Amino acid sequence: MPRTCLDLLPVVGLPCCTRLQGDHPTHWVSEKYITAVSDAAGALPLLIPALAARVSAEDVLRRVDGLLLTGSRSNVEPHHYDGEPSAEGTLHDPQRDALTLPLIRGAVAAGMPVLAICRGIQELNVALGGTLHQRVHEVTGRLDHRAPQGELQVRYAHSAHAVHLAPGGALMRLAGAPELTVNSLHSQGIDRLAPRLAVEATAPDGQIEAVRHLEAPFVVGIQWHPEYRVMENDFGRALFAAFGAACQAFAQQRRV
Repeated sequence: MPRTCLDLLPVVGLPCCTRLQGDHPTHWVSEKYITAVSDAAGALPLLIPALAARVSAEDVLRRVDGLLLTGSRSNVEPHHYDGEPSAEGTLHDPQRDALTLPLIRGAVAAGMPVLAICRGIQELNVALGGTLHQRVHEVTGRLDHRAPQGELQVRYAHSAHAVHLAPGGALMRLAGAPELTVNSLHSQGIDRLAPRLAVEATAPDGQIEAVRHLEAPFVVGIQWHPEYRVMENDFGRALFAAFGAACQAFAQQRRV
């Protein structure tokens, strides 16, 4: 039977990174995020090119029912949070920054669901007024959270550590336990938490690993990678299912 407007899959926008392939500029999103949206969230993934000069946040937000902010090897440029200049060799993606930061602020203002992963949680914190540690491993008392070299499976296997979930928090309810073992690999991390964000998880060294917005229906940031082999991971499936349900509710409310 044909679907009615209320039965349509919600559309989740995935802002792209930019990268040179040879001498060809490209816009891309890793497949694991796309399949997590499709398979675990039950939504239609839509890649958003990093063309902020041509594609306005308002136009994008009129066409999507949720945002998934992905991980990336690039870091948010420090001028966005009044940080010191980056260390030489730090990879940045100013085109992505120009796209995602206004999108985040617009989505939160509209009550749109947002799931922010890895670089995404850092963007979320910066967009809403927080700051970052640029090199977490150089902060006194912090662990080295950077990714080891090697294939993806090797990097994730050797980057696992526990996170402590906030008692009574949204993630603890999803996990059904006070602690998770996660695949967290990053050089930057949250320093000063943005106003209206609450801590949902911390690493053993105290580094913030997950947050949620105190007022928005579903705005969650995760420093680790629940999208990796999502259908084999109970927490990852639960998180993406909750995100998909929030996007569906947002879409139906808007269409009605």
